[in-house]
Amino acid sequence: MELRQRINAALKQAMRDKESERLATLRLINAAIRDREIAKRAEDGEDAVHEAEVLEILSKMVKQRRESVRAYEEAGRLDLAEAEQDEIAVIEEFLPRKLSEAEVEKAIDAAVAEVGASSIRDMGKVMGALKARYTGQMDFGAVGAKVKARLG
Repeated sequence: MELRQRINAALKQAMRDKESERLATLRLINAAIRDREIAKRAEDGEDAVHEAEVLEILSKMVKQRRESVRAYEEAGRLDLAEAEQDEIAVIEEFLPRKLSEAEVEKAIDAAVAEVGASSIRDMGKVMGALKARYTGQMDFGAVGAKVKARLG
């Protein structure tokens, strides 16, 4: 089933089950996707948001919430941090499983070989190849440091 269809099915189920927090998070996901569609329509007249773009949106939403959790915990607002964690759990249901460290290393090796990277100047090409293939499956902040160490 396509990702958008899975999200809409989950939204309808949350309505039926009267799960208000889950419903609110699913509505936020749909709103973010619609915002991307509107922006895309304004840019190039195309309004279809592809699967990779939806994964990118979801990954960005998770990253924003993790930053919020950290800020709330530092401020001693554990109730708000817990609410953000609940939202993260709902969003991550639609993301592919995270790659293990060994799988990340293997993916970096494959991307370096694929683009023929030999120096740090090729880092952008390697990261581009990884993002195209593994959006939502790895933390690109941590992967960037590994790629840099590998090429540097």
